[in-house]
Parts: sequence; C-alpha cells; structure tokens
Amino acid sequence: MTTDRVNPPELSPPTGFSHAVVAAGSRVVFLAGQTALDTDGKITGETLPEQFERALGNLLTALRAAGGTPADLARVTVYATDVAGYRAHARQLGRIWRESAGRDYPAMAVVEVVRLWDERALVELDGFAVLP
Repeated sequence: MTTDRVNPPELSPPTGFSHAVVAAGSRVVFLAGQTALDTDGKITGETLPEQFERALGNLLTALRAAGGTPADLARVTVYATDVAGYRAHARQLGRIWRESAGRDYPAMAVVEVVRLWDERALVELDGFAVLP
C-alpha cells in the first residue's frame, strides 16, 4: 500500500491527524468500533486515557489480525462521551497514540456522543485501513 498524507497550507496545521489521506492498495479493512473491553467483555479503566489506550490497542489488534499495521490506517473516528474531557487530555492521548500507532496519522474526527453501547465506555474508535 502507498499512502500520501495531504495537509494543504491553506488549512490550519493539523495536530494529531492528517487533513486527507490518499491510499492505494488492493484490500480495504473496515474496523468495527472498539471500546476498552477486555477479553471477558468488560470495560477496563476508569479514566479517559486508560480507556483510550485499551480501545486503541483493541483497534490495532483487529487491524494486525487482518494483516495490517498502524501505518495502513486511512481513517479513524473517535466517539467520546465528553469532548471537553477529551480536549483536556489531548496531550496524553496524543502520546498514547504515538507510542501505539506512530506518527503517520490517518484522517481523523472526534465526535461527542450521548453514550456508547456499554454505558461505562467513555470512548470508542473505529476506522478503515488500506492494505497492499
């Protein structure tokens, strides 16, 4: 797969995302929403950063099982029950992302939702990747 991260100078400089990702490859992997569920199906972590780290880890586990790597991510959507809280932890969440997925950011969006499927979940991530 090849990807080209596009960040036009006419737009504000992106922080922790890319404005656009042009991906060329032969397989598209759609990744279901992942929360901080453990292998027993229970939410782990009490804080947003703890849950974000587990949810991202779950998303990357699914991606790797499908044959991909974090660099193959083309798009990720973050659903948060508290965007103000998400923004307050942005530095820490960015560090977690970089340690887990690197610095090749996909196109991303953060959306505030009233609640998630599991009412203890604070954050959910879904997305898609393009593999060679």
